[in-house]
Amino acid sequence: MKVRIKYFASIREALGVAEEGVDTRATTVGGLRDELIARGGAHALALARSQDGKSRAVRVALDQRMSAENGDLREGCEVAFFPPVTGG
Repeated sequence: MKVRIKYFASIREALGVAEEGVDTRATTVGGLRDELIARGGAHALALARSQDGKSRAVRVALDQRMSAENGDLREGCEVAFFPPVTGG
């Protein structure tokens, strides 16, 4: 399915891109994050989970509403990744 991903603040800076459209096999926000981490490089660093299995300080919104990683993706949805505090 196709989804739109937006990156904000330090994540956007680390990746060098503000948004992208991707084809994904993921069905949840967490699955999408896993796919992005699997790209390696900047994606792996910016979206990585900590070594103890807990998520790093990365917040996510699904269709402009805060979401947990078990949020269900659907065709054409928008997923946004951002650090817990962003500047104005």
